[in-house]
Amino acid sequence: MNKYRLKNGITILFEKNSSKSVAVELMFKVGSNDENQKIAGISHFLEHMLFEGTKKRKDSREIANEIEKYGAEFNAYTSGTRTAFFIKIINKRFDTALDILSDMVANPLFDKKKIEKEKKVVLKEINMVTDDPRQHQWILFQKNLFEKHPAKNPTYGTVQAVKNINREVINDYYIKYYSPNNLVISVVGNVSDVKGKIIRYFGNLKPKKLSERKLVKEPLQTKIKKFVEKRKIHNSYMVLGYKTIPRIHEDSYVLDVITSVLGRGQSGWMFEEIRNKLGLAYQVGVQNELEDDYGTLAIFAGLDKKNIEKAKKIILKQFRKLENLNKTELDEAKTYIEGNYALNIEDNFNAADNLAFWETIKNTSLADNYVKNIKKVKIGDVKRVAKKYLNNKYTLIIIEQK
Repeated sequence: MNKYRLKNGITILFEKNSSKSVAVELMFKVGSNDENQKIAGISHFLEHMLFEGTKKRKDSREIANEIEKYGAEFNAYTSGTRTAFFIKIINKRFDTALDILSDMVANPLFDKKKIEKEKKVVLKEINMVTDDPRQHQWILFQKNLFEKHPAKNPTYGTVQAVKNINREVINDYYIKYYSPNNLVISVVGNVSDVKGKIIRYFGNLKPKKLSERKLVKEPLQTKIKKFVEKRKIHNSYMVLGYKTIPRIHEDSYVLDVITSVLGRGQSGWMFEEIRNKLGLAYQVGVQNELEDDYGTLAIFAGLDKKNIEKAKKIILKQFRKLENLNKTELDEAKTYIEGNYALNIEDNFNAADNLAFWETIKNTSLADNYVKNIKKVKIGDVKRVAKKYLNNKYTLIIIEQK
């Protein structure tokens, strides 16, 4: 893997392989955690607007067609800490991907009519998430889990804030955060002269003075939190989880191993106990989210409301069972992570996204050492971390059928 830093502050990550495609990802180190209530959701809104036309390409259809006519894929996402745009395309069209992406970030129109149109789209997206209990449960979980950290706020913002967005607000926010010295460009594929070509397409972008997000000291949870929302649905949904630690904390690798023990596929402990043995739920899983200054671990299940209490007891029992983890169980958890990680980054986009993620967290060298750090985890680490973080001070969210 090669890493370069351009004069204007852009960080370039390049991993060459022998595939027939190349993935190019632009990752800005800005997300919903950088917002205030007045502009909540603006990072996500900007993600939409960069596809809505440039000085060179008048609208979203023109941008999309120029990518899709080559059979390429394009997309974007926004999280609490980053906003990413990517194109995966055949190797010989590498310049096309760079041309389109550089045009999108250098020359966005932010047309007033398109802003008003996109507000309707984003509001529909918010409604869609709210309507779907499997997505809405996570909005409720974050909101109730955190007290002060901005991770408590949904990435899409609020309905009122989205309605109040205008061109001036968008432009000010864009100028403040979407600069080359706040950008990582990650490239994975069988291409050459990556640095030279990125200089050609992105070298004229001017760096700006960046303001760092203030770190928030999130208080420890001292009691059980429970929130129930009742709906006219045929199934109930539950999330039981905790605040943990940031990705760069050494215990984060132990939490990855714990997640593997509890939640890998159909052989994880939670799936085995809740679904396979007792048939209490169809969907059962573990979500382990580790970001730059916070972390969460949660168990989720879709089940009948009469089985919620039973499932909760099983979940807590599995946490306690980690104190008796044996070597075979530990080794299997590690080999699962090693294999799953290798298979995941075989896809060029996943590989590019993985490199950019670690670079924005701290340094992309951590990606190279990830499996090594997983292999270092010992049984004693699992017991210590499970006892410390997976305790009796949990947050429980239930979307309950009426």
